[in-house]
Amino acid sequence: MKSIKKQMMAACVAMCCCSVAVADTNPPAVKYNVPAMPTNPPKTWLTYHLANPGPNGAIPADPNPAYYYKGRYHLHYIHAQDGGPAFAHVSSTDMVHWKWHPTTLTPKTTGHGMFSGTGFFTREGTPAMIYHGSGSGRNQLAFALDDQLEQWTKPTPINPVNAKGEPAGGNNWDPDCWLMDDTYYALGGGPNPCLLKSADLKTWLHLGALFHPDFPKTLDVAMGEDVSCANMFKIGDPEDKRWAGKWMLLCISHKLGARYYLGDFKDEKYLPTHHALMNWARWDCFAPESFLTKDGRRVMLSWCTPWICGQSKVDRKKNFDALLNREKFQQGIQSLPRELSLPRDGVLRIKPLRELATLRYDPKTEKKITVKSDSVYKLQDINGDSIELEVVIPASKAREFGINLLCDEKGGNGFPVAYGAGKKTLTVDYVNPPFELREGEDLTLRIFIDKSMIEVFANDRQAVVAWHEYDPANLGVSLFSTGGDLFVKKVTAWKMKSIYR
Repeated sequence: MKSIKKQMMAACVAMCCCSVAVADTNPPAVKYNVPAMPTNPPKTWLTYHLANPGPNGAIPADPNPAYYYKGRYHLHYIHAQDGGPAFAHVSSTDMVHWKWHPTTLTPKTTGHGMFSGTGFFTREGTPAMIYHGSGSGRNQLAFALDDQLEQWTKPTPINPVNAKGEPAGGNNWDPDCWLMDDTYYALGGGPNPCLLKSADLKTWLHLGALFHPDFPKTLDVAMGEDVSCANMFKIGDPEDKRWAGKWMLLCISHKLGARYYLGDFKDEKYLPTHHALMNWARWDCFAPESFLTKDGRRVMLSWCTPWICGQSKVDRKKNFDALLNREKFQQGIQSLPRELSLPRDGVLRIKPLRELATLRYDPKTEKKITVKSDSVYKLQDINGDSIELEVVIPASKAREFGINLLCDEKGGNGFPVAYGAGKKTLTVDYVNPPFELREGEDLTLRIFIDKSMIEVFANDRQAVVAWHEYDPANLGVSLFSTGGDLFVKKVTAWKMKSIYR
């Protein structure tokens, strides 16, 4: 556990200030590392979340350039190689089962470390990536040279100029690049992020601040807040005039965790109209990255860790340091892929990837359950620590009600997910994310238990990542209610197959 903490701390320090490194202009021949699952992984390891299996560590495993290209999905994440941060590379045909490729983007092959960035396509359809070259003092561009995305051009530093053609300052940190009206735009992340534009990805004009001066004072975040791990893209119903043109800025603040803005571009500045968090404790959900599927869905992943970094200002009541022991948990854990959409009501929808249903087997269902006030009802045939649950509860007047996961034989001492009449938050054990049912609306929970990692989706309008250090003997599931009887329409459970076998 100490070695993992040291790697994490080194990455944390590097995220604050990059040290100067000497570029290797003539890199030696490299034997590329290919991460691989051990023959007999610990029984406590996650079974259907993508996570780095070793032999090298993941530091910190931010998901980065991602693409759908020629029949495969490709994802890169930060990985330890050649004495510094590299980009590990996985690919998939279904975004569920992944295979590791050789780790070719390393300090020895690029001349600098690989820190956060994103993937995009050029006008000609070539996969490209923009990222921060750790130690180079610059954000960098590289372009794919093969269909497997294993070989890339020599990185090209971005050197912005002002309107007079003179070198301009700006943020050389966590960049993103996108096409808008046939022009390339790029942002430099960090506090008070900047915006650049280019016609050819070679000459970059510095446009000043990313955010418009009319940044609303009503938003629950300051205009200068840290925008790192940035990812800008268009989202919305193309048939709806109000929402079709919305731009979503997915990002983090090192203090707050994963978050997003919705807004528009005005005067070549980004003017957000909405802001919301996607994380409510430490770095449980962090470093989001998204890409488009072959059928046009916007899918997001995020790096998730029980680790507590001093940069985080969002506290957590519980400490999960024990999970950082590699004999207990993998490093470099990615969230389940989430489908993001913005329908006509303007409320972001967050759904678990539909392809995850291919992992289901051995379904069990209990229907029409009544839970008496101030009591617990333990489900008889539904249990396990590698399962998916769907729970449907009609509108209830009970003060608090919900489901207890990984509980003991009596239905207690587990991980609670709860709501209550008139509440405006959902209780997911140690966090209380904002959530509110509409008048007469059923509560529908999709819950994914993967050993000590739990993800909860509520009515497709809220999603939460949390941890639970449990007793392996406690695999039960129970329902509970206080301050009123509770009727539960249905609880369905599926065991989940491993994505590694």
